[in-house]
Amino acid sequence: MSQDTHLMSWRAIEALRSGVPNRDAVNALGSSQSEIEDAFRVLLDRLRSDGGANGEPLGFLIEGGFGQGKSHLLEFLQQIALQENFVCSKVAVSKETSLFDSAKLYRASVEAARVPHRVGSAVSEIATKISPDSAEYADFFRWVNSPECGLSVIFAATVFIHERSRDPEVTNRIQQFWAGDKLNKPEVRSWLKALGELSTYRVDKANATELASQRYIFFPRLARAAGFAGWVLLIDEAELVGRYAFRQRARSYAQVARLLGKAEGAHAVGTGTVFAIADEFCGAILNPMGKHDEERIPNRLRAKGSEADTLLASQAERGMRLIQKHRFLLQRPNAQGIAEIHGRVRSIYQDAYGWGPPLTDFFVDETAKVRTHLKRWINEWDLGACRNNHTDGEATQRRAGLVRHSTKAGGAHSVHLRPMAELLPSYQ
Repeated sequence: MSQDTHLMSWRAIEALRSGVPNRDAVNALGSSQSEIEDAFRVLLDRLRSDGGANGEPLGFLIEGGFGQGKSHLLEFLQQIALQENFVCSKVAVSKETSLFDSAKLYRASVEAARVPHRVGSAVSEIATKISPDSAEYADFFRWVNSPECGLSVIFAATVFIHERSRDPEVTNRIQQFWAGDKLNKPEVRSWLKALGELSTYRVDKANATELASQRYIFFPRLARAAGFAGWVLLIDEAELVGRYAFRQRARSYAQVARLLGKAEGAHAVGTGTVFAIADEFCGAILNPMGKHDEERIPNRLRAKGSEADTLLASQAERGMRLIQKHRFLLQRPNAQGIAEIHGRVRSIYQDAYGWGPPLTDFFVDETAKVRTHLKRWINEWDLGACRNNHTDGEATQRRAGLVRHSTKAGGAHSVHLRPMAELLPSYQ
């Protein structure tokens, strides 16, 4: 067995032990949610062929209970998206990344974005891959310079400056703007003046809220100009919307409609979105037995009488309708499926620690969460190795979170045990 396989297996087991799926765990276990995988591949095909401009929702929701595998499935879908040449972002809704705040959500998504076969900042990698002589870039340049694109002139101006400028500081500032940073009007005007195009692009001060929404339209087009198929957003823990205040929930539902391509004037060609949401959300938040957002939010907003509130009511209604009608229920594995997962995890455990757990019968509880099964199996195997006096010291130390750390002092080597967290901060 190669050292790479050994290390990947170890990382996979430690991720499964902690209940937080990583790339190694997902690659090793795969997914048994074939219906959702098929729907996702259909979505990618639509985005690749026409950017999703056929009027169908640009994504869907995955509904499941805590510990049932939603985060694992999103990681699996991310691997598919990257294999299919899509730029892909996987983010979780949190206090720092609010679903109702377009600017914060966009920045978090771009920071988390992964580019196929490349590492580093997504915007930088995309900008580096762009070829000004390519047909894709020519189409993109025509689009961003046309009034029909609906974007602020600052986007066309920065594209032109990025192409012509030879100053790395200027191009870096523009890439930061594309990633969500602010960009001052005097800066842009000075760069245009240096290139002799000040009169071509009349850059006015742009509204921050409008820029935030327009970036969702601009970024997937930028990715396609670099030869990628589009942009996929995977948003976890969307049920946290239920904790928001009234207006924040309304804006969050409008965001769902916007990201799924069903909000007025906000169709982002080339972007697909998948949300993961808890299975109790609709009953506790949308329906009459809960907060009854489905009826109360539109009624209260329309009662205010303003044009902005009426528009928000319409968009929120669409978002809530999409949540109810375009969701897939995560399927619990049956007894045979649990047995197959057990066999795969056992094999990974053996590759990770050099010790094969004995093949014994085990109780299959089909009502238990997959995460519960995984933790129980791994803990039982750890205890079994200790009971059987397993002599592979290094493997035992790895199971305990310890590694051998060699130091050289006074010409002699000393070997002692140190916690893994001291050597690898990411282990915690």
